[in-house]
Amino acid sequence: MRILQLLCAATLLCLLSASPALAQASDMTFFLTSVGSGSGADLGALAGADAHCQSLAAAVGGGNKTWRAYLSTTGSGGVNARDRIGSGPWQNVAGVVVARDLDQLHYENNLTKETVLNEKGEMTNGRGDDPNQHDILTGSNLDGTASSDTDACSNWTSSADGGTGSAMVGHFDRTGGGANPNSWNSAHGSRGCSQANLIATGGNGYFYCFAAN
Repeated sequence: MRILQLLCAATLLCLLSASPALAQASDMTFFLTSVGSGSGADLGALAGADAHCQSLAAAVGGGNKTWRAYLSTTGSGGVNARDRIGSGPWQNVAGVVVARDLDQLHYENNLTKETVLNEKGEMTNGRGDDPNQHDILTGSNLDGTASSDTDACSNWTSSADGGTGSAMVGHFDRTGGGANPNSWNSAHGSRGCSQANLIATGGNGYFYCFAAN
């Protein structure tokens, strides 16, 4: 009986200690994916990328919202990333607000290496870390509209090797090379679309997820 009481007390203590983390995850409205698709920039189009965001959020207790990947597409029927993610505000799993609204998100946000956490509350390797993984897939211009400089790797359906296709990437740590090295969403085009191509230019196929409701 004494052993049973101790086990029950220990279980209750574990549940109580875990509840703050779960509460934070349920309030989270922004994160960087902790893993990519594993197939380079082939994310299964926008629907596949959205499902990936939803799955990662649900795994940490944040699946009570509609999650959207911050990705633009090109061509006929193209979509702007900024039009997919709601109106804000957005905060990370630690409760830090990264932007109040779309204008602040794209021009005066609080996105830094320390605030761009993944869904688990972890920081991601940036420039100067080994390996560098700061290239984040977006397909977007600075203002969140679709970039015409790349084909978004056939609108997030291609993992072609040999340098075929490209996707615009941002630097979550706000440093590096490219036309806009300090941009979180529009720094430069990737070398190609395969996982090897993305890694070679300092990425790993990660992308941003925002709660749209």
